[in-house]
Amino acid sequence: KLIGNVSLSVMIWGPTGVGKSSIVAQVAEAQGIELTDLRLSQIAPTDLCGIPVPRKHTFTRMLPDFLPTGGRGILLLDDFNVAPTPTMSVAQQLLVDRRVGSYIVPAGWVVWAAGYRKEHRAAIFPLPPGLSNRILHVSVEPSASDFRQYSIRKGLSDELIAFLAYREDLLYRMSEDRNAWPTPRSWEIADSLDKAGMDCAAAVGAEAADEFKTFRESIAHKPGILRILGGISDAHFPEETRLRFATVMSLAARTQTHDHAVSSLRWLTSNAPPEWVQCFARTVFPQLRQRNLLCAVHRAMVEDPILREHLENFARLLAG
Repeated sequence: KLIGNVSLSVMIWGPTGVGKSSIVAQVAEAQGIELTDLRLSQIAPTDLCGIPVPRKHTFTRMLPDFLPTGGRGILLLDDFNVAPTPTMSVAQQLLVDRRVGSYIVPAGWVVWAAGYRKEHRAAIFPLPPGLSNRILHVSVEPSASDFRQYSIRKGLSDELIAFLAYREDLLYRMSEDRNAWPTPRSWEIADSLDKAGMDCAAAVGAEAADEFKTFRESIAHKPGILRILGGISDAHFPEETRLRFATVMSLAARTQTHDHAVSSLRWLTSNAPPEWVQCFARTVFPQLRQRNLLCAVHRAMVEDPILREHLENFARLLAG
């Protein structure tokens, strides 16, 4: 959280494709503040400190218009340690001193950076120890559950969400000798390609794309999701694991109202083993909470004789 006048600079570490800059954008949106995202690897030192302009016996600098001058926000110096050393040296002043030359970062802004470690196989320049010791450090790693929530909010396909729930190991798998490999970012691109009728191997690699294709073919006979959401299904919960993932994730992804949630919970508690009911609840409750629907679901569960006896099992998830 950005609280009061705290202005400590932060370095966000993480491999490519895990959403470092996306996370910062979501923080800015949640806080209702601005975001200026600078790709430092594409910026020259004079772009930050300004171009010298002669003035009689001295000179001043013409500052860039992309640096903030007022309001509240986050100034993100992305690809920080991928930038050449001269550019990083100038940007270091923004991180440590909140100024560069005559420019001063406005009081309502924080300065954050994002970059890579050596094990992330990026062409990096080392961070000076003096700089490293003056800023906060946060690491970002791929998270299957977090990406599942993100995928539902962004409207990625039910099949892809189910596949990555079934094969969490394929969410992120860096390849040293291939141009395309699975990352959260490349799976989002793959979803766009797939919806356009194109081969998603160009985004995630042939192996992962083939696995996804096989999975999709194997779940063609899952129960009718719309009938379950409408509370009119007499289908049985499937026995095969892939179909179970496909059913539960499709229900979670398509739940838009508290009636959908209650109908799904009623069907699952009557047909599915408890661990699959919990899987659905863990996935859908954060979405319902974000839409301010969780209280309505709780009231419906209290009033429903089928669900009331299961309410204790969901108490912690409902409390969030």
